[in-house]
Amino acid sequence: MTDRVRLAVAGESPYDVVVGRDVLDEIPAMLGGGVAQVAVVHPASRPDDSARVAQVLEDAGLRVLPVPVPDGEGAKTADVAASCWAVLGAAGFTRSDAVVGVGGGATTDLAGFVAATWLRGVRMVTVPTTLLGMVDAAVGGKTGINTAEGKNLVGSFHEPRGVVCDLGVLDTLPADDLAAGLAEVVKVGFTSDQVILDVVRRNPAAALDPRSDALAELVVRAIRVKADVVADDLRESRPGGLGREVLNYGHTFGHAVERVEGYRWRHGHAVSVGLVYVAALARLAGRLGDDDAAEHGEILRALGLPTSYAPGRFAELLDAMRIDKKSRGALLRFVVLDGIGVPGLLEGPDEALLAAAYDEVTQEAT
Repeated sequence: MTDRVRLAVAGESPYDVVVGRDVLDEIPAMLGGGVAQVAVVHPASRPDDSARVAQVLEDAGLRVLPVPVPDGEGAKTADVAASCWAVLGAAGFTRSDAVVGVGGGATTDLAGFVAATWLRGVRMVTVPTTLLGMVDAAVGGKTGINTAEGKNLVGSFHEPRGVVCDLGVLDTLPADDLAAGLAEVVKVGFTSDQVILDVVRRNPAAALDPRSDALAELVVRAIRVKADVVADDLRESRPGGLGREVLNYGHTFGHAVERVEGYRWRHGHAVSVGLVYVAALARLAGRLGDDDAAEHGEILRALGLPTSYAPGRFAELLDAMRIDKKSRGALLRFVVLDGIGVPGLLEGPDEALLAAAYDEVTQEAT
């Protein structure tokens, strides 16, 4: 892919997502005028990515304030957010200054939360450096941190001024992280864009190749689905229909796995197992056909993703699912499929049904 693709995200505060190679030069224009300082929040372990962004900003005459944070989910804590606020305060950060989040989904979630809460909101541009960050976390305006009680339970909606997805960073992304990001791509393939599933079926190896046109197409298609969904329902509050909640397909069980595992699992790996679980749940509830349910595991295994989970942990997982942010009081809610591309909602399923689906996931071939 050589050309830049510009995807518009409509809604309360419209912005563009730019996808391509060598597209970091888009950042200054996205920030807009009147900015003096830019805090670049980035993982301490990825200095090269942040250095490239900093150079672009400095070339545009902006003063850069580096804000290194821990890797992965370790960045999404109240303590790390407070340390970022302290850096901004010491630098005299004003409402006309801006934050740029450079990194994976956890880093951009944190950076967005810091931008949303400092002086009740400053400008933000997101530069995801993982596949998962590009297709999921960076687009949509959700920001947040984790607590001991669960993932993303504290957060805010804060739309960025723009998102820059430079596909070149995927060339050096570890293969396991690339594959994990594809779980979120496959998710929207099942719910919204069957061409994604066709591309993966046709050539799984190409989907896993960071330089391939196939992967570039998958990135653009997945972002387009999310952009359309969040433009219609930014705050997951649209009456009637699923709205933004459709993006939670596979996540109720997936987030429970992450919590039970102490966030040591990659998010995409947990979502992959969550997709197989919710497909089994829908099949057992009479909502999804056998072949469509089986296809979940087939496609995910073709990408080398996990499709099973350890037995004997259902009680822990059920407790974790009950405090998931998608629940309503004590009522568990699952996004399910009534067919490929036909999402629906399953509310308050019987515990025996939940346990039966879990038993299937523990027996799923890997």
